[in-house]
Amino acid sequence: MEIAIAASSSDILGEGVVWSAHAGRVLWTDIIGRKLWSFDPSSRTASSVDLSERLTCFAPTWDGSLLAGFAGGLGVQVDGQAEIRWPIEQDQPTTRLNDGRLDREGRFVFGTMDEGDTGPKPIASVWSFDGSSSPMKLLSGMKITNSLAFSPDGRTMYVADTPTRTIWAYDYSTDGIAINGRLFAEVDSNGGYPDGSTVDSDGYLWNCEWEGHRIVRYDPRGRVDRVIRLPVSKPTCCAFGGDDLSTLYITSARYGMTEDQIRAEPEAGTLLAIVPGVTGLADTLFKGTMA
Repeated sequence: MEIAIAASSSDILGEGVVWSAHAGRVLWTDIIGRKLWSFDPSSRTASSVDLSERLTCFAPTWDGSLLAGFAGGLGVQVDGQAEIRWPIEQDQPTTRLNDGRLDREGRFVFGTMDEGDTGPKPIASVWSFDGSSSPMKLLSGMKITNSLAFSPDGRTMYVADTPTRTIWAYDYSTDGIAINGRLFAEVDSNGGYPDGSTVDSDGYLWNCEWEGHRIVRYDPRGRVDRVIRLPVSKPTCCAFGGDDLSTLYITSARYGMTEDQIRAEPEAGTLLAIVPGVTGLADTLFKGTMA
């Protein structure tokens, strides 16, 4: 399978990739580099905006703006300036927002991670925000939440706890409650660590493996269906894009790599693109308002 470099962005920690049908562009963030990136598939050009805060995840809204998940909470960014309107986990000074995705009803579901000096502790949580009330906690007791994604019918929510190498599935109700958690998949020590995910139109989960050099497609029962080797050791997140949602875009990182390692892996930190022969699902736009 051909693996193309869509954008040579040289991200320190590329993440949070989504397809914006409104803009006709792929959007992603370099969390540590504090940039919001945009890639136009028609012109094959990319551009970025410098940010005042670490942007970890985000969601397109009905008016074309973005609900922004900054390290400290939810808000908006205007001309690169972060405006946090809903602080998250102020009682946990070592946690920050991490992964986030829209559910099929248009709620923004996002998780946090512990970045304390002594290593991640199980103090992170998964939250939900519908735009009409305060963010609501769904799950707790995690170290680094990742891989948030939803089945095509919206009745299953996936979430990974990255350091434990586990991906979990939860029954997810139409009113946004997650129950009955069960182990969906576990990455063995020969692989990497489960990072960001997306679900295709067949209901299969695509998961990027941090330090695994690969992206893995799981069937709805958690069995490995396909493994695609990548030219980057730290793929981070993925999303289907393009007008027909047939291209899988994959962000990557060069975080923690030495100069020698980067020279040996020049694709690290780029936006990759593959055409895997299946299509993605259109996101439901954020149901709330940012006015």
